[in-house]
Amino acid sequence: MRIRYLGHSAFVLEAGGKRVVVDPFLSGNPRCPVKPEELDVDGIVLTHGHADHVGDAVAIAKRTGAIIVAPVELAGYMAGQGAPSVHGMNFGGSRQFDFGHVKMVPAWHSSSLDGPTGPIYLGNPAGFLITMEGVTVYHAGDTSLFGDMELIGRRHRIDVALLPIGDNYTMGPEDAVYAAELIKPRYVIPMHYGTFPVIEQDPNAFARLAEAAGVKCQVLAPGQEWVVPA
Repeated sequence: MRIRYLGHSAFVLEAGGKRVVVDPFLSGNPRCPVKPEELDVDGIVLTHGHADHVGDAVAIAKRTGAIIVAPVELAGYMAGQGAPSVHGMNFGGSRQFDFGHVKMVPAWHSSSLDGPTGPIYLGNPAGFLITMEGVTVYHAGDTSLFGDMELIGRRHRIDVALLPIGDNYTMGPEDAVYAAELIKPRYVIPMHYGTFPVIEQDPNAFARLAEAAGVKCQVLAPGQEWVVPA
């Protein structure tokens, strides 16, 4: 599998001739090197409803025909915004799609978009296990540290865990290292940092903490690609 980081929590996963983008916050993301119209994908996975994660999902879906996979309430909202193909999921559920296998797992956060009279609540936030060509990536979404991460790691062989380290809105570096110790992935990649001043972090300092705890870490700059070792 090839993983390309697009900044914030946005990643493109590519394997077997299929491409999936997770949380495509591209326009409005000061660290993203890609424009929405430059991204061709077969699937779009959304972890929750915040604008810095939903991003350009509807525009990409309309242009490419890609299916949007998301927590069920958010999927319904995306359909109402004109997305041509959506699939809603809930905790513990899994499904095989044309691009790969997806399982929805919990995340501890919130999920809403701004509406004309206040927040539009969009169900529960989530993490997703995405398996393509035998490689499983756990995108934790926006989350705090929680004990059931250990259960997720025990139930699934996770090759790569994408974990937020920004603090303030999610867990910070120290909690993310502990999360990696619970999950026991082959590799961890930090995300959700540096986009805005309030979540500024040093990913290389996180990598040193992770390595000291026995966790292999791969830091990716926005736009950088990495092939998961066999």
